[in-house]
Amino acid sequence: MTADRKNIAWPGGAPRVGQTAERSRLVKPEYIRLFTEISGDRNPLHYDEAAAAASRFGEIVVQGGVTSSILNAVVAEDLPGPGTVFLHVDWKFTAPVRPGDTITGRVEVREVREDKPITTLATTVTRQDGTVVLEGTAVCYTMTVSGS
Repeated sequence: MTADRKNIAWPGGAPRVGQTAERSRLVKPEYIRLFTEISGDRNPLHYDEAAAAASRFGEIVVQGGVTSSILNAVVAEDLPGPGTVFLHVDWKFTAPVRPGDTITGRVEVREVREDKPITTLATTVTRQDGTVVLEGTAVCYTMTVSGS
């Protein structure tokens, strides 16, 4: 494959194995409502304080989609970057996230294909107290987008 063909999706060059990126965000209480509007997820663990208190979580928790969405931002904005979509994810949710938590999504490049703009990433989301709340891997495809 020529260098020109290889850099179509990555004008600055392909990601390197070991390269990392992360970003953090405060999880606001209204994210539960917004995610419910998008997904229809009305699980009482997200809304009913009595039900949540009686659960193993002990209080309201945000939807897993809210937790994992920080990784969408990292891969689309930072690494591999604009034009990147998930092809496959394998995530384990290991601890709850509550409204008011600050979460940090982090990716590390584990593999970069030579024949296509596909990367395999190690992924984690961590709470402000250092607790890993999501861990796993993601396979991503990066396509050319105009303006990038």
